[in-house]
Amino acid sequence: MRYVGAIDQGTTSTRFILFNERGEAVATHQLEHRQYYPEPGYVEHDPEEIWNNTRTVIREAVRKSGVSVRDIKGLGITNQRETIIPFDPVTGEVLHNAIVWQDLRASSIVESFRDLISAERLREKTGLLFSPYFSASKIVWLIRNVPLVKERLEAGRCVFGTIDSYLAYKLTGRIITDVTNASRYMLMNISTLKWDEELLELFGIPESALPEIVPSMGEIYGETDILGAKVPLCGILGDQQAALFGQACFSEGEAKCTYGTGCFMLVNTGEKLCYSTKGLVSTVAFQAKGEKPRYAIEGSVAIAGSLVQWARDNLKMVSNAKELDELASSVSDCGGVYIVPAFSGLFAPHWRSDARGVIAGLTGYVTRAHICRAVLEATAFQANDIFEAMELDSGIKLRQLRVDGGLTNSNPLMEFQSDILSIPVVRPRITETTALGAAFAAGLSVDIWQNRENLSKYWKEQLRWTPSMEEKTRLDKIVLWRKAVSRTLNWASKEEDVCLV
Repeated sequence: MRYVGAIDQGTTSTRFILFNERGEAVATHQLEHRQYYPEPGYVEHDPEEIWNNTRTVIREAVRKSGVSVRDIKGLGITNQRETIIPFDPVTGEVLHNAIVWQDLRASSIVESFRDLISAERLREKTGLLFSPYFSASKIVWLIRNVPLVKERLEAGRCVFGTIDSYLAYKLTGRIITDVTNASRYMLMNISTLKWDEELLELFGIPESALPEIVPSMGEIYGETDILGAKVPLCGILGDQQAALFGQACFSEGEAKCTYGTGCFMLVNTGEKLCYSTKGLVSTVAFQAKGEKPRYAIEGSVAIAGSLVQWARDNLKMVSNAKELDELASSVSDCGGVYIVPAFSGLFAPHWRSDARGVIAGLTGYVTRAHICRAVLEATAFQANDIFEAMELDSGIKLRQLRVDGGLTNSNPLMEFQSDILSIPVVRPRITETTALGAAFAAGLSVDIWQNRENLSKYWKEQLRWTPSMEEKTRLDKIVLWRKAVSRTLNWASKEEDVCLV
């Protein structure tokens, strides 16, 4: 039996899963890392802690599996995207904590570039829109505010890498990033798949300070001896593209939604690059060496599973997610309560960094159970906002939605999601689709699997939720949700109307 391993480096934890050639997980190990909040709106991670955790989870998973290292034919990486790490390419020294994708410190920097390049021109070049979510403004902030970063940059000894780049460097010594991660910098031309000279000049970032862009699969990037014998690193995908790949959404018109810390929906648009006019972004879905890239339209929600954690840890309403589910299931609806978790502003399709969270519709009738239900329904409503924009942008009528991530274990959430979307929601037997996507990419690169069609047979349906809500009820709920969203706007700004699109 041959095996491939997947490093799944996420926003709150790092894990390693070992898969056999039947696509089955045989062992896993996972460790959480600390979240740093130095100021309101700031979110940081310690890259060295992440690297130490990565080494530990790899070794522990392999130890638990009993698999011989010589039978592990390749490793893949999937990672939280947009999070940026400045490090010295000679020594590997980290020059500042990682600035996490959720971080808002560069909001004013993004705004300052609006007069220098139009939103249309930026979208045409990158598929993206003005937002501190993407990596470029984080890099500019580091250059302007961290003397050590500026000093090393001027000396030619600073690289700004996303998490995949940093881990690839630590594993192999090579400084690379794949096309899916590069497409989130706001610096890569999405058509040529190269760093864009105009954007580099605009942001004041030298190309020498960026990783080499490589395909997502189809080649060996280098070898690591972290397990005591050399194993090739041969697949890299940003986490949401990895989930799309792990869900076997290889063809145009297939869509998935991942319910994790955030919520991310992507639809494969094939070789066609579709530009959004509804607040979504165009991104690279994946690229195999020697092939044209496949593209996707994506919508992102910042707060999904983390809202459940907030209700548990900050409000102390429940002791765990299971209790929240049970309370939510004990009532037939939300009792008129709508929670909009704009803790870091609103992401797609609104893109309002001035928004802040609200709980609307409170009355004396409302109980803890209603609020728990509203916590779950908030994710479904946010996903529906993206779904509607996605169909308009792509011209694709989505017939079902493949789902994955920890929140898919919530039956009341998945039932409500199907109701609010008015289409079936389907969960596969293998729910660790992000790690599976990275493993698929690595396995294709070393011929464990011959082609993507061969991989499709590993996708099997486990559960299906179908809509049962009356259409009038569904539409009424959407109207109230949108009213609640309107109440979040302009909270963090003195401006009458601040919009990042």
